[in-house]
Amino acid sequence: MKRIKKAVFPVAGLGSRFLPATKAQPKEMLPIVDKPLIQYAVEEAVAAGITEMIFITGRNKRAIEDHFDKAYELESELEAAGKKQLLEIVQNVIPKHISCIYIRQSAPLGLGHAVLCARPVVGNEPFAVLLADDFMDTDEGVLPVLSQMTEVFQREQCSVLAVQNVARADTRQYGIVSASSYRPDLELVSGIVEKPLPELAPSTLAVVGRYVLSNTIFDYLENLGTGTGGEIQLTDGIAALMQAERVLAYRYAGQRYDCGSKLGYLKAMTAIGLKHPETAAAYRSFLHQTHTDLGGI
Repeated sequence: MKRIKKAVFPVAGLGSRFLPATKAQPKEMLPIVDKPLIQYAVEEAVAAGITEMIFITGRNKRAIEDHFDKAYELESELEAAGKKQLLEIVQNVIPKHISCIYIRQSAPLGLGHAVLCARPVVGNEPFAVLLADDFMDTDEGVLPVLSQMTEVFQREQCSVLAVQNVARADTRQYGIVSASSYRPDLELVSGIVEKPLPELAPSTLAVVGRYVLSNTIFDYLENLGTGTGGEIQLTDGIAALMQAERVLAYRYAGQRYDCGSKLGYLKAMTAIGLKHPETAAAYRSFLHQTHTDLGGI
């Protein structure tokens, strides 16, 4: 039985919606309280049992590589200053048994092309894809979203897409699936289209930033022409894949925050700020007072 051991993180995007904050740093390094978005995504992959992290990078993304590398000077300074707790945090950004591989995407040719760049490392194995700016939060006692999906994969042994319902006016921002009921929280995908106009969308069931994919997807991505936006679309590769293999849509348990948008980022910051042990009580009090000062608005 095949298991998911490799995860692909497409991190080559420009992050233009967050300029000027992303002029000199990757959007994936924007922090949610005290950890960057990319670290949350990697931790989610680690929790799912994944041991190989494959980052598809671009220009000006060196900070991601540095973040997961050993910081000799910083560690030496923290140790000399006796700051043991901070030293432990820095040393445990990523577990020692995890491998990190970095592949440069030479041109901005789309998500499908970014995933295809990982083929030499993924090989003939199924794999996960995580979009770090889709921040996934789950309640205490609930498995992280990718862990939920790998459990589905273990049972079904086919590609699995994370989906959620969106407003019909927003379908032009997503890959939209048409699907039929299969099992609780699971649907069998019968069609998928990239960013359809609201009046043309087959449903409001949108694919969001978590995928578990059969390695067969590479064959289809390699032979695709450009699609919406002049890019090689992962959605088009999935549409081709489902003609040969089952693809399932999974309604995950959890809350997604679109941290590619300013409002989504602020929502994620608030959600985690209210959970973080160092900030939760004081931040809750601040929000309550702010709500009162604004007259309950």
